Amino acid sequence: MGKENDRSAGRSAIIQDGKLKAGRAKAHETTSGRMKRSRLRDLGIAIGRLSPGRNNAITDVAGVRVGYSTLCVDKPHVLRTGVTVVWPQPDIFRSAVFAGSCCFNGYGELTGALWLAEQGLLTSPIALTNTCCVGAVRDALCAYAVNSDVRDPTLLPVVTETDDCWLSESETFPITREQVFAALEGATGGRIAEGNVGGGTGSICHELKGGTGTASRVVRQGKASWIVGALVQANYGLRSQLTVGGMPVGRELKDIPSAYDEPDDKGSIIVVLATTAPLLGKQCERVARRAALGLGRVGSIGANSSGDIFLCFSVHNRVPQRRSVHRIEMLDPCSMDGLFAAAVEATEEAILNALTAAETTVGRDGRTAHALPLDALTRILAPLRFR
Repeated sequence: MGKENDRSAGRSAIIQDGKLKAGRAKAHETTSGRMKRSRLRDLGIAIGRLSPGRNNAITDVAGVRVGYSTLCVDKPHVLRTGVTVVWPQPDIFRSAVFAGSCCFNGYGELTGALWLAEQGLLTSPIALTNTCCVGAVRDALCAYAVNSDVRDPTLLPVVTETDDCWLSESETFPITREQVFAALEGATGGRIAEGNVGGGTGSICHELKGGTGTASRVVRQGKASWIVGALVQANYGLRSQLTVGGMPVGRELKDIPSAYDEPDDKGSIIVVLATTAPLLGKQCERVARRAALGLGRVGSIGANSSGDIFLCFSVHNRVPQRRSVHRIEMLDPCSMDGLFAAAVEATEEAILNALTAAETTVGRDGRTAHALPLDALTRILAPLRFR
């Protein structure tokens, strides 16, 4: 990995003392162990059959960039929230990519979904935030497009959400246009931050501290090679359901208090998949649907109060504005199984990276979401590490 990627890793816009400034995610010791926060593979735990990409991140897909704005303050309101943006391509406002979405359980929001389903094209960055601020973030994306002299003023951007109100006073509508712009303009490729950043700052996953996570897989088929990358905002699930590599890890974490007053399977998860494979919109939808299997491997059942929303886009074909005929390529449907497997594995590992990177967080009313104890995790998974 080059020095440029090293410098950009973990960069985020952070709100502290009421001021927006550049920041960097830091590793901290957990309240339940001495190990610093880490990625799953850095703990010696590898899951799945396929190999990860260079950075094991959605940014392994060429041209994809991710930016964050993180809001973590105690006055005048207790806020643990933010916004995450994914640029599918730097010129996405002027040259669309094929995309498709899928809903596993529908207690959630995805703006622009009707138009995305109608034409199978994505024409804007994707934003992930908290439930209360979807409208503000959507308006900010439109304003950014206008400021960028985008020709089409009737932009229908894609914004989605998870509910972080257990830890954050998100009902105060804290996300501003300035913060969305900062995330858009600060987006980078290469290594990206995970855990308590962006829209995942106030997330709770399997009753532990959740957040933002990413992973990727390489698919090889004959002489062809493609990347599938995943980014998740994980905010769902019961502790007892948490499974890693087929092992019931959650059942073994009996001494770690739940983030909730009582165990509850509430919240949501957003999965954004990106690929270099030549897919059309319907094919992207098919790949997005496989995220549900990756989610199931970690232990979700798609509970009634969960919004499980998945989106996939392909960067292989470009559809510029104001052109009447486009020459495109598509993958034969019988050749898609490798992409399906990659989507499952990348989603699974991205969720686990969110858990292993997230830090213990104290939020509104003194509520605490404890980090997944990495010392206990490595002990429970010791048989997997030495296979």
